[in-house]
Amino acid sequence: MAIERTDEGSLGAYLKARRRRLNPAALGFSASRRRTPGLRREEVAQRANISATWYTWLEQGRGGAPSANVLDRVASALLLTEAEREHVFLMALGRLPDVRYKPAEGVTPRLQRVLDAMETTPAILRTMTWDVVAWNAAAAAVLTDYAALPPDRRNILRLIFLDAEARAAQVEWDDVARFVVAVFRAEVARAGATELAAPLVAELSRSSREFAMMWETHDVRSHGDGVKMLRHPILGLVPLEYSAFAVDGRPDLSMITYHPTCPEDAAAISALVRTRTTSSEPGPWDE
Repeated sequence: MAIERTDEGSLGAYLKARRRRLNPAALGFSASRRRTPGLRREEVAQRANISATWYTWLEQGRGGAPSANVLDRVASALLLTEAEREHVFLMALGRLPDVRYKPAEGVTPRLQRVLDAMETTPAILRTMTWDVVAWNAAAAAVLTDYAALPPDRRNILRLIFLDAEARAAQVEWDDVARFVVAVFRAEVARAGATELAAPLVAELSRSSREFAMMWETHDVRSHGDGVKMLRHPILGLVPLEYSAFAVDGRPDLSMITYHPTCPEDAAAISALVRTRTTSSEPGPWDE
């Protein structure tokens, strides 16, 4: 009989615990004559389309490190959440799994409330293909009135390269455009969304010679944080500290914030937001 070398913190112990929480009947297996709860090892192997011997070795800590493909199959067979799948990869391979991009599923009320709580800080949520899917009142007042745009125009690259007003608002347009293209290239590659982004890249390459030239440089950058100068028709020149944040549990989304650098600018933004709120102009809350 093989001696199992699993311990409380091992991959094998974790897989066994996840296996035992599953309901056999709900997954099409007979629930009778079972000495322990959950699925049998051979049933997990069947669902993962791997051999029962190999799965047994995986729980026993034998046979060497599994491939990422096998781990993905096992994660699917055990109905693991994304957090649980990441945990399995960390234990087995010492790294997170490759990002699996999927289109944004919409923004929850909780996320929208996070945006709305930043009353003087323009903030947006964007997808990996840089479609803006949520924003707060400050963003509508300072950056772009996204609610006034058709959904397919709420894309940061389309605004930067194809929208005259958005272009005019950038004090250093060429630097901003090169930065945006380089970050976009890096992010879609990291997210595995290159194929999905191809139609947008093709459209912009046809519509903007400048985009086509910048895209051909193959530059990549991380978004990070910094300061940008915005030219606003009411506020004048406004320096804004920008930062990018991952959204926990939503690898398809990033939050970008633009914080005013001084109390005077924050007060001016607050006054502008109040003016817009009491006017008849549409805002993101009207959608």
